Amino acid sequence: MGKTLIEKILAQHLITGNAAPGEEIGIRIDQTLTQDATGTMAFLQFEAMNTPQVKTELSVSYIDHNTIQIGFENADDHRYLQSVAQKYGIVLSRAGNGICHQVHLERFGKPGKTLIGSDSHTPTGGALGMIAIGAGGLDVAQAMAGVPFYLTCPQVLRINLNGTLQPWVSAKDIILKVLEIFTTKGNVGTVFEYGGEGTTAFTVPERATITNMGAECGVTTSIFPSDEMTRLFLRAQQREKDFVELQPDKDATYAKVVDIDLSRLEPMTAKPHSPDNIATVKSMKEIAVDQVCLGSCTNSSYKDLVTVAKILKGKVAHPGISFILAPGSKQVLENLARDGYLADLIAAGARLMENACGFCIGNSQSPKSGSVSLRTSNRNFLGRSGTMDANIYLVSPETAAAAVITGRFTDPRDLGVEYPSVSTPGILVIDDGMIIRPEKNKSNIEIYRGPNIGTPPKNTEMPDTIKAQTTIKVGDKITTDHIIPAGARMKYRSNIPQYSEFVFENVDADFAKRAQKNKEAGKQNIIIAGFSYGQGSSREHAAICPMYLGVRAVIAKSFERIHTANLINFGILPLIFHNESDYDKIEQGDDLEIAAVRKLIAAGSDLIIQNKTKGYSFSVTCNLSARQKQIVLAGGALNVRSANIQ
Repeated sequence: MGKTLIEKILAQHLITGNAAPGEEIGIRIDQTLTQDATGTMAFLQFEAMNTPQVKTELSVSYIDHNTIQIGFENADDHRYLQSVAQKYGIVLSRAGNGICHQVHLERFGKPGKTLIGSDSHTPTGGALGMIAIGAGGLDVAQAMAGVPFYLTCPQVLRINLNGTLQPWVSAKDIILKVLEIFTTKGNVGTVFEYGGEGTTAFTVPERATITNMGAECGVTTSIFPSDEMTRLFLRAQQREKDFVELQPDKDATYAKVVDIDLSRLEPMTAKPHSPDNIATVKSMKEIAVDQVCLGSCTNSSYKDLVTVAKILKGKVAHPGISFILAPGSKQVLENLARDGYLADLIAAGARLMENACGFCIGNSQSPKSGSVSLRTSNRNFLGRSGTMDANIYLVSPETAAAAVITGRFTDPRDLGVEYPSVSTPGILVIDDGMIIRPEKNKSNIEIYRGPNIGTPPKNTEMPDTIKAQTTIKVGDKITTDHIIPAGARMKYRSNIPQYSEFVFENVDADFAKRAQKNKEAGKQNIIIAGFSYGQGSSREHAAICPMYLGVRAVIAKSFERIHTANLINFGILPLIFHNESDYDKIEQGDDLEIAAVRKLIAAGSDLIIQNKTKGYSFSVTCNLSARQKQIVLAGGALNVRSANIQ
């Protein structure tokens, strides 16, 4: 029986387990990436493992998220990251060099390799034929220390892209169609493998837009074959030697096959406040727009920005539009400038931002109150922009350009002009001057630690009995942004006591105070949630900070993959309602008790929860592997690691 592309790469990297869907496996990791918002804690954890040198083929530390340096915290953490990179053999991409996913695609990604990153959009690398997976920082730290990366072996779903896109329809519209089909929940343990005759026409940057936003569906990763388009991309990056052709076998079998007719697609948008709230641009009926943000790791390639430059050439942004431009990398910006397209964009009124995440994570360019902002980024969660009542729509670069001109939601096909033809230069201008490679002599390197940097917190062992209060009850699709906010708050990422004050800030501002009060009184905390708890960012602080506040368990209807792993890594039980109707019976403030916890977890049995306030009991499931049981009973992976070292 033939193998899928995913099966072929997994087979070459399998260390432990049986590579059958649903089974836990451990794989060798070739490359890692971190970014400054999650990487600071990841490297503090790596230091705690007492490993003298990273053991991967390549580990890259990117400074791309918190580059707006108001206060000393971000600058101090950046200096810490630079010193720790030199000390432990890590490549550093300096602030200004670009967004991790864009730069890694350009300079480091290789077909057939495995990559994990402490950022949920790491699957961008699947555009090069890599298995690229987002993970919590502690999992990345362990991979750098030579520990296998453990995951549930995914089922592989094939998406055939057939036919040809019509003018003014682009890769962003394809992934928005995929989100319309699959939504943001119910896809845990799945990989999207793209094929079909239509794929051969897509460049690597176009494929990257699609693999990048597969993260919004909650899949483990997405992948394209490595073919002639891959070779041309690597040739333009002056590293054609890294090319390897990779294709699935013709007789490979898939869990499901979905066909998309590209010729039938039209310009799409994701409406507030979820990436799967899909509609056609035409149906927006020319809603007035206040802001257009072009860039992010999803749509900031040379091709994307040249397309917009050609559409806007000779025009000026509508008076009602604030037009933001954030190129994905220094390489993109430099080539735009050399080829004259940057001048066209600036002449059109673009406000040039850093080559960084910026507006996408709410770290700059928050729109005005009650506004409509069109963005080429990948997430439009409530409040993520930094403005709670703003309405964020996700669109293609073409639709973004149309709004810049008209000041309204406009189907770009209605502009009445010819769709521009864009081709990427066969050889790009390459300048790696903002990449620092580690020195061979590390004896005199001292780690810089600013006053905002603490030590990685550890949980206590799992008790025999959990006595806790239902400190908060939330609904479906709770994202890590809901749990621990991004934006300006992220400067406290290495100061857990400070950052923990903002847990659930945008849902219930009093949560942290209630949880801390319970903790001080010797009572633990439990979170009750609906479907798809932990969507979005891989931000492990959404587990670390609740753990610091005394959260011992989360009971939900379902969880997302990365957040589940993060909860386990920090000794928090991810429990699933045996009967979903039990969710409706629990109220905030109810006192809950779970007896014989350690015994039942070790046995793999359901747990019985007593609602002491209401006088009834209900059961929950705790589906953990033997390895995960060891971690959660020990109070987290750092405790297990410390015990193994001793």
